Parts: sequence; C-alpha cells; structure tokens
Amino acid sequence: MPETQEIQRFPFPTALPAEPAPRYAELRNTEPVSPVLLPTGHAGWVVTRYDDVRAVCTDARFSKQAVTEPGAPRLLPIFQELRSIVVMDAPEHTRLRKLVVKAFSARRVESLRPYMRQVTEELIAAMTAGPPEADVVAAVAMPLPIKVICELLGVPFQDREQFRIWGDAVVGLSGSAGGPDAVKEAAVQLFGYLDALIDSKRRTPADDLLTALLAAHEADDRLSAEELRVFALTLLMAGYHTTASAISQALFHLLRRPESYRSLVGAPGDVLDRALEELLRYSQVANGLGAMRIALEDVELSGVLIRKGDAVVPAFGSANRDGAVFPDADRLVLDRQDNPHISFGAGIHYCLGAQLARAEMQILLATLTERLPTLSLVNPDDPLTWTTPAFPRPAAMLVRW
Repeated sequence: MPETQEIQRFPFPTALPAEPAPRYAELRNTEPVSPVLLPTGHAGWVVTRYDDVRAVCTDARFSKQAVTEPGAPRLLPIFQELRSIVVMDAPEHTRLRKLVVKAFSARRVESLRPYMRQVTEELIAAMTAGPPEADVVAAVAMPLPIKVICELLGVPFQDREQFRIWGDAVVGLSGSAGGPDAVKEAAVQLFGYLDALIDSKRRTPADDLLTALLAAHEADDRLSAEELRVFALTLLMAGYHTTASAISQALFHLLRRPESYRSLVGAPGDVLDRALEELLRYSQVANGLGAMRIALEDVELSGVLIRKGDAVVPAFGSANRDGAVFPDADRLVLDRQDNPHISFGAGIHYCLGAQLARAEMQILLATLTERLPTLSLVNPDDPLTWTTPAFPRPAAMLVRW
C-alpha cells in the first residue's frame, strides 16, 4: 500500500450528502479498488464497483471482527470495542444471529404494522394541525423510527423521551459540547438503563422484543446479559438514526422532483414498493462508514492485491450507482423493474432490520401521498444543512401542503 501522504482522504468530499461524491464515479471507471487515508489516520482501500462490494461482503477472507482488534485500522473511533453482532465473524456471528432471528422474526415485524400506521397518522396530523408549513424531519422523519424502536423493545412510555435523548447523544447529535467524553457518558447511562430494563423484563415478561430475546434459545444456548444490551444498543443505532436518515433522504429526493412525488399520489401498493426500493438505491444512507473489513489473507480484487491486514471499505452508495448493474444509474427511476441494490448490505451481515425499515417507509410513503397529495418543499432552491456523515440527513426540511 502507498505511503499515507500520497493517497486521497476518505470519506470523499461532496457538496450534497444525499448524492455520492463525484470521486466515486471516477474511481469506478479508472481505479475501482483505490488506496485511501481513513479519518483515524490509517491507510486502507475503498471498493467502488457493485461486484467487488458484494465480494467483500460475502467473502469470509474479509473480516469485520478483525476491526475490533487492538491496533487494527479504524474508520470510526467510537464503539469499535463493543462485541456487537455487526462486528462478529462466523462462528460467533452465526450463533448470535440464530438466537436473535428467533425473536426478531418476520411475524413480530408484521405485528407492528398497525402501531406504525397509527403513529404515522398521528405524526402527520400533528404536523398539519398548525401553520401550513413545517419541518418534516423534526415532525416525522426523526420521531417515527424512535417510536417504533421503543415499541419494539418494550421501552415504557414514560422513558421514551429520555431513551431518544440518549440515542441522539451516542451518535453526537445532541448538541453537547462534551465531545467523545459526553458520548461515552451517554452510552454508560444508556447501558445502565438497558440493564435495568432487561431485569424488569426478566421479572415481568411482556409481548416485546426484549422479552422474546430473553426467552430465545438454541438447545442449551441463550443470549448473555451483555449480548442482550449490546444488541439493544445496536438496534437503537441502526433502527433509529439509519432509518431516520433513509426517510429524510427519500423525502428529499422525492420533493426536489415534484413530478416524482405527484406520480405516487393514488398509486397502488406495488408501484409504491418499487418506488421505495429505488429511493433506497438512490439515497446515500449506506455509505460504508460502518462496514469496513480487514483482509485475513492476501486477496486479489479487480486486479489489485490487497495484503493481509489491510483495511477495506465497501462503498455501498457507489455500488448502487454502478451503471454495469443499474441502467441510467444516476437517474431516479421510480418504476425501476430490476433493482438488486445493496443498501442493506450482503452476506452474513445483511441488515437484520431490513424488513422493519421497509415496513416503516412503506407505511409512511403510502400515508403521506394519501393525506398530503400536494406536499412540496417551501424553498426548493435553497441549500440545506446536513448532519453527521455517519447518518446523513437534512438538519431541517421545510414543507408545505
């Protein structure tokens, strides 16, 4: 690998976080496996083509677990030490996922659909009860996912606002000036709360995911208390901020193209479903910042030799714009028929919450287009302020109806 002073810094700069950095298209054409300098100062590789990104995600020679080892290259400095399912390799990952899937089932997600519809209706009603314009991010995109996660986990109603505050703090979105120390303190408080909540579910079982996780077993194997609380934190991070980013970006892309939003008003479910998949492909939520791997041995990828111990970042957002897989890849095509996007990852780390995120967004898209057929941006030509690159979304987005 070249010396760090000779290579480009990653993540690449972009004027609009909802669109891929222009550098990705250049690299897909000229240098699909390219050396980069990571934010923590480590050198690594970024992989930009669809087939190569899938290969990194499905080849066991690329390890997520190795990222947590002392001295390993890092992409994000915080929480890498947690023994979470998202940074485990087989066989540990296989064991944990088998137990979690028993509780976090398709049936459980489907059972939440009535609650999702109710909350979506309530949020839209509250947004439209006042003046004829509002911030759709604050009114809908942020509160919907955290309400669903709290309901899924079984967080008592009176604790849900504090749970949201901790959830914002652990990803640095609380506005605190405390930096990493404040983030870690919030994580300590959140873990303490989760421990108490798990103990409560153990004493008084309920119809929620935490209770189901406590009961899940495979032969004589069960989740430990540490595994339970780390999984709950993982679900909070992925199910709250990632979904809020996905919702915000989807609305941004639709509303900056008024004809696209109007085309979905009154559309049947299959049309809305295809539109959602295209919005997931087109958006830049899955930017690869949490998906880095370490090569466990020398591996050749697109003619480039990646050495054992090298860091590799699969750029999902770039892969989803690969013209070799998606015709007219840089255009939002809401009725795209063949759409094998990898916004939820691939391989053993395919997102456990994909069905939950899809359900939330399906219900929101259907309800918004039904209730607010003339929804539009207040200032469509004004640039927006965007949040952290780990969960990119507009800080605010004013709409009228």
